[in-house]
Amino acid sequence: MAQKQSLVQLIDIHKRYGHGEAAFYALQGVDFQIEEGDFVAVMGPSGSGKSTCMNIVGALDTPTSGQYLYRGVHVEMMTQNERALLRRKYFGFIFQGFNLLPRTTALENVELPLLYRGVAREERHRLARQALDRVGLLRWESHTPGELSGGQQQRVAIARAIVSRPQLLLADEPTGSLDTKRSIEIMQLLKDLNEQDGITVALVTHEPDMAQFAKRIVHFRDGNIDLTQGAAHVG
Repeated sequence: MAQKQSLVQLIDIHKRYGHGEAAFYALQGVDFQIEEGDFVAVMGPSGSGKSTCMNIVGALDTPTSGQYLYRGVHVEMMTQNERALLRRKYFGFIFQGFNLLPRTTALENVELPLLYRGVAREERHRLARQALDRVGLLRWESHTPGELSGGQQQRVAIARAIVSRPQLLLADEPTGSLDTKRSIEIMQLLKDLNEQDGITVALVTHEPDMAQFAKRIVHFRDGNIDLTQGAAHVG
């Protein structure tokens, strides 16, 4: 039987900011894989390299050296435009700050990725409503972000991230602005999207309780994976 190919494979990834004495080495030889269908939580103290690593995985940043393969294709060799197409076609992003447009409705916010793809209006509406329904907010489609709670705004952001049916969902501190109850609701939703919809999820979090929703936890320290803690499998 052929060996299953990793969705994401980082090989000896280094990331340096600045030069000479002012240089800062954010990543120092990281080897990291994400399998298709995985739900991995990435943890570590501030400055450990976890967010830099996830920015490289999301093609938002490029490594100084090393190889990044997405489904076996070398992302580190792509042009800026090619990386933008990769993000648009295969990735979904969720951020701590929601990043919703304040004067547009929930439906219009969710439609944005489809608008950039040139999807026809009726199809945009259909897919956006489908995504809002998936996160339990269909009846709120005409509300603006200011009329929604923090938890509801994050659900809209998740609907926007999944409306284009990404293969990989990257969530950067998605519960950082929420109370415990809403945080648990959001993490349960991400778990359901992983288990029921088959979306691979990579989560950056400072919160051990939230990391427990993942299938495995990877710890970063001083620009690399902390092998003393290993890659813990949850459950």
